[in-house]
Amino acid sequence: MPIVSLSLPDQMLESMEEIQRSVGFAGRSELVRAGIRLLLEDTRQKNALNGKVTAVIVVGHSKEDEEPVTRLKHKYEDIVKTHVHCKVSHEDCVEVFVLSGEGKEIASMTKEFEKERKIRKVNLLTT
Repeated sequence: MPIVSLSLPDQMLESMEEIQRSVGFAGRSELVRAGIRLLLEDTRQKNALNGKVTAVIVVGHSKEDEEPVTRLKHKYEDIVKTHVHCKVSHEDCVEVFVLSGEGKEIASMTKEFEKERKIRKVNLLTT
């Protein structure tokens, strides 16, 4: 099996070690492989979206980091049926998008949210 070197911030490494202990992974490599498997499966599912799809995207971000949300909301306005902004704390916001349209467009919007560095969390739920 090839060896791949990674550079990770200390906080991420500490979080990984907590997960490793609590879930029972034998080592960091096993944890990283499990994470990559989840990412690959998630990507396959998004790439398989086809035809008319109804979905919900939930996005979490800091209140200062609203620009990418607004930009993407307008870019995909043809599939956004409803959008709710909720300020959950002094610093944190959650956005809920109800979408209906071509599966490829919904997948594209989701992927664009996921690529944004300022976005903390993105969840896609399809019906």
